[in-house]
Amino acid sequence: MQTRAPLFTPVLIAGCVVIMLGFAIRASFGVFQIPIAEEFGWPRAEFSFAIAIQNLAWGIGQPLFGAFAERFGDRRAIILGALSYAAGLVLSSYAMTPGQHQLLEILVGFGIAGTGFGVILAVVGRAASAENRSLALGIATAAGSAGQVFGAPVAEALLGYFPWQTVFLIFAGVILSALLVLPMMRAPVPATKAELEESMGEVLIKAFRDPSFALIFLGFFSCGYQLAFITAHFPAFVTEMCGAIDPSGTLASLGVSTTSALGAVAISLIGLANIVGTITAGWLGNRFSKKYLLASIYAARTFVAAAFIMTPMTPATVILFSVSMGALWLATVPLTSGLVAHIYGLRYMGTLYGIVFFSHQLGSFVGVWLGGRMYDAYGSYTAVWWIGVAVGAFSALVHLPVNERSLEARPA
Repeated sequence: MQTRAPLFTPVLIAGCVVIMLGFAIRASFGVFQIPIAEEFGWPRAEFSFAIAIQNLAWGIGQPLFGAFAERFGDRRAIILGALSYAAGLVLSSYAMTPGQHQLLEILVGFGIAGTGFGVILAVVGRAASAENRSLALGIATAAGSAGQVFGAPVAEALLGYFPWQTVFLIFAGVILSALLVLPMMRAPVPATKAELEESMGEVLIKAFRDPSFALIFLGFFSCGYQLAFITAHFPAFVTEMCGAIDPSGTLASLGVSTTSALGAVAISLIGLANIVGTITAGWLGNRFSKKYLLASIYAARTFVAAAFIMTPMTPATVILFSVSMGALWLATVPLTSGLVAHIYGLRYMGTLYGIVFFSHQLGSFVGVWLGGRMYDAYGSYTAVWWIGVAVGAFSALVHLPVNERSLEARPA
């Protein structure tokens, strides 16, 4: 009788810890938007541009860290990422001008790349058995959502006791603490003989010639646009636009008495719902077509975003939107990374997924930057929301023609 391979390996557990801590910090940046802008008198677009640069640097750094990990080792890549992340946070705490803050966000973005999905999901994917791979990728992705659950509320709470500069220094120590689990990150590199004989250049050429790779790349843009825009701007959006919280209602009894606190809680709720949504997506990815699951998720996001912006904002609609969008939030990640691994193999998964993820971060850059720019120009986020609805519908359609067969299984 064949023994089933274990799902929870040391590599998966360690990967979850690194992603959770890294994403707890990343998800909190929207909470700092108003305090930093008010202290220096910056327009909303200045801080938004800093976070947009962070997301773009993350996207540029992702394939670079993926290739570095495949050449020099996963753990070295994670160490380099954590050091860059911490350095960016520490130096940003001393930034006095928008230009300084924006420049230093490059370090933070590279740090997120070295401790985030590209490197961690590649090592988790290689360490997992074929029958567990999609679910393991879903669990690792859900760890990012677990970090999001407490990242924004912790930042909001710390800002009640410390200036934002001190909170940045605390977070720098937190990301360095993730390195304590690195001894557990020892992953095998399962690959076929053909994969081992191929160079990275040969695999990249095959991927770039495959129309499905281009479709996956284009489809991931809207995911980044929607997620980064909401993470960076939703707390401020809720603070300024949401209806008053009933002082005798359930929210007030739970300690959420201001729209500012509701904005932080909304980000937390998104992360909480996504723990379930992402693990479910990973489980479904082992059983159904990944491309149709991705198309369904993007279509559902489109509907949820359109319904929210067409409805007057109240605490109840904020909570309903947060839970609904949260269930779809990072559900695309295990499916997209799993699709890349299935079609193009595990050997250079980190690099290939990093390239696809660059599209995600281009979307993130546009979503965050455009949100701040259009808010300053029109005093409203409405147009940015509708652009997000449109690109979501585009992603739902663009995944349908993807050829899910592995390159090895296709006719020559």
